[in-house]
Amino acid sequence: MPRTKSPAPALPEASPAPRKRTTGKALASPEDKLAPNRQANILQAAERLFAARGFHGVSIRDIADEAGVPLALVGYYYGPKLSLYHAIFRAHAGYISVRLQSLADAQRAAAPEHLLDEIVKAFVLPVLEVASQPTGQHFLRLLSRGMSDHLEEDEPIIRELFDPLAHSFIDAIASALPQATRGQVAWCYQFALGALLHHVNDRRIERLSFGQNQPGDEATAGPLLVRFIAHGMRGACGGPVH
Repeated sequence: MPRTKSPAPALPEASPAPRKRTTGKALASPEDKLAPNRQANILQAAERLFAARGFHGVSIRDIADEAGVPLALVGYYYGPKLSLYHAIFRAHAGYISVRLQSLADAQRAAAPEHLLDEIVKAFVLPVLEVASQPTGQHFLRLLSRGMSDHLEEDEPIIRELFDPLAHSFIDAIASALPQATRGQVAWCYQFALGALLHHVNDRRIERLSFGQNQPGDEATAGPLLVRFIAHGMRGACGGPVH
């Protein structure tokens, strides 16, 4: 009687990869390969919504819907809403570095009679560059809200990122206007910041100028804004107007 072949032994199933212990956050392991895009989508969606509605006008579900991701994924990547809100500002920290580098270049290279003008250029022009980028307007609107709404949620990130920037510019302006007190220069900085943020966020210029000006025409508006701020500071602090 012919011998029957024994069936080949079944291969053992691969052991499942150990799962991370959860801490209230959803695991997105099936989506891991998509994580970089989804993570960026969440941050951009949150930026758009917070800019339009403010911190308290937006829910995590709103952000998930806008980003097209599961609700739990928002918390998985960013934690609570406040952490996500602050992450938006930290994602733009390079903008602060550019302004500080421009300021350092101005202080190193400018002749004394042109120092204030170069400082103001360092203050204004990098912001206009951000405003010209597709996502830049959302960030600048969000930043303007943070400076004007005075919510307790904004205060930690303003102190962390923007107060040191402000002090650097105030110190530089004070060196260019030695006759002014620190208090006068700090006021001038606040006035200049208001003019700059209003300019990049208010889009009415076309109708206010009866069509002569266009929003986003920074080749025209940028030099004019620099002169406006620099002359205003000199006039307010008693410096020579060039």
